[in-house]
Amino acid sequence: MAEKIHPSSRQTPTTTAAAAAAAPAAGNGPPPYPANKAQLYNSTRPIYRPLPRRNRRSCCCSFCLCITFTIILLIILAAVTGGVFYVIYRPHRPSFTVTSLQITQFNLSSSNQLNTKFNFTVTARNPNSKIEFNYDNVFVKFSSNGVTVGNGTIPAFVMPKKNATKLKSIVSTTGQHVDDNSQLKSDLKNKKNLPLTVQLDTKVKVKIGGLKTKKVPIRVVCDGIKVAAPTGKTVTTAVTSGVKCKVDVRFKIWKWTI
Repeated sequence: MAEKIHPSSRQTPTTTAAAAAAAPAAGNGPPPYPANKAQLYNSTRPIYRPLPRRNRRSCCCSFCLCITFTIILLIILAAVTGGVFYVIYRPHRPSFTVTSLQITQFNLSSSNQLNTKFNFTVTARNPNSKIEFNYDNVFVKFSSNGVTVGNGTIPAFVMPKKNATKLKSIVSTTGQHVDDNSQLKSDLKNKKNLPLTVQLDTKVKVKIGGLKTKKVPIRVVCDGIKVAAPTGKTVTTAVTSGVKCKVDVRFKIWKWTI
C-alpha cells in the first residue's frame, strides 16, 4: 500500500513574512496602526497668518494733516478774536506833535566844542476812548547831520482817554565834540539853516478796563525841522507847522499785537 505524504504544518519564516507583507496590499484598507493624535490636533488648528504692518508713510501724512488743521484753526480763532477786540475797543496809536522849539544857545568854539540849549514843547494825544496810556520817563535827543546837539528828559506821565498833554523839556549839551569834516560845522560856518531831528524814547503801559499790559518800548521821530543858529543872545524860533512825527510802537495785548 502506498504511503501518503502529508505536508508539514510548520511554515517557513519567509512564507510568513511574505504573507504579512501582502495582506495590507491585497485589501487596500487602512493601515494596521491608528493615526497619530498629534497630527489630528494640528489639523484642527487655524493657519497663522501675520497681520499686515501699517505703512509708516500713511502715519506721517495723518500726523501732518492733524498739525496743519490745528494751525489753521488757531489762526481762524485768533483772527476772529482780534476782529471782535478791534470792533469793541477801536485801538489807535498815540500821536505826537512838536508844538514849539526855541534855540537860546548854539555855539561852536575854536576847539570844536559845541554848547547848545533848546526850549522844547511837544504835544502828546490819546485818540482812544477806552484805552489809557502810562508813560515812563521820556529821553529826548536832538541831532543834526548825524551829530548829537542836545539831550533832555521829560518826566513820566499818564494820558487818560481822549486826552492831549503838552510836555516841556530843556534840551542841551556842553562840550560836545564836533569833527572838523562834519556837515554841521560846514553849515555853521556858512550860516545855513540846520536840519534838526527830534527823537523821543520811552516805555508805555496800556490799560484797558481792568487789564494792564507789560511795558513796551516806543520811539517817536520827528523830521523836517529847519532852524537857524542864533547870533549873540538872540533867541531863534524854529518853524514846526509842517513837521511830522512817526510813532514806532507795538502794543502786545495777550497774544495780539497792535
